[in-house]
Amino acid sequence: MKTTFADPVRMMELGAPRLIRSDAELEWYTEALFQLTALEEPTVAEMEAINLLSLLVEKYEAERFPIAASSPIEVLKFLMEQNRLQQRDLMEELGSESNVSLILSGKRNLTVPHVQRLSRRFGVPASVFLESVATAA
Repeated sequence: MKTTFADPVRMMELGAPRLIRSDAELEWYTEALFQLTALEEPTVAEMEAINLLSLLVEKYEAERFPIAASSPIEVLKFLMEQNRLQQRDLMEELGSESNVSLILSGKRNLTVPHVQRLSRRFGVPASVFLESVATAA
């Protein structure tokens, strides 16, 4: 099956979406995206526009506002803070309170069983805790 595409240069001249280059353009694209996603029953063309605008917005935001990577221990401390937990609250997942302390201080690495139990407890993917398991060898 052969697909025929319109002339991309002509499409751009007519105002087709392009890479976002400023915060003002981000605002315009985001507003257009909100309007499209508010439709109760978008057409196939509207869904294609939603997908394209979403990609363009995500790309710009990832480049303009990068999120720093966090270590598994930083993630664990964040989850503890968000859930108002203390070290002793993680004894079931990590063992004794001293073991929890050693892990949180970086003196002991998480094991695969720790990661599995933490993932279940907090409802997050195990991958957020895997860096320290991979480097433990």
